[in-house]
Amino acid sequence: MDHPQVEGLSRDECMALLETASVGRVGVSVGAIPAVLPVNYVVDGDTVVFRTVPGTKLDAALTNAVVAFEADSFDGERESGWSVLVRGVAREITDETALARVRRLPLRSWAFDGDADRFVSVDTELVTGRRVLAAAAHDG
Repeated sequence: MDHPQVEGLSRDECMALLETASVGRVGVSVGAIPAVLPVNYVVDGDTVVFRTVPGTKLDAALTNAVVAFEADSFDGERESGWSVLVRGVAREITDETALARVRRLPLRSWAFDGDADRFVSVDTELVTGRRVLAAAAHDG
């Protein structure tokens, strides 16, 4: 039986794939207990930016915590897809010039819409990813 092929992705490939999606998950530690929460996001240069409301995600940003951010896309019928993991420091964007710029980004929160008026950036110094190709896709 053929098995899927898993291949590692370069940083450039990872960043390009992140730009194709708009929903990801941010992983934070809440009192030493992991929590993974969905967010709408955009890639802004070398950062991932998401909007949020006061709470768990913003609390992590206010402490400059290291977070995990993951986005992916999978095709269940073809048994193929990709996954990108970013590990970096989360920071709330508070500088007025930076806020004016990120407010113009195509970033809308599905869950909170206009209420999500706080912006968080995650640096992308540590990015890894992989692509899964269905067995038939790599048979020769």
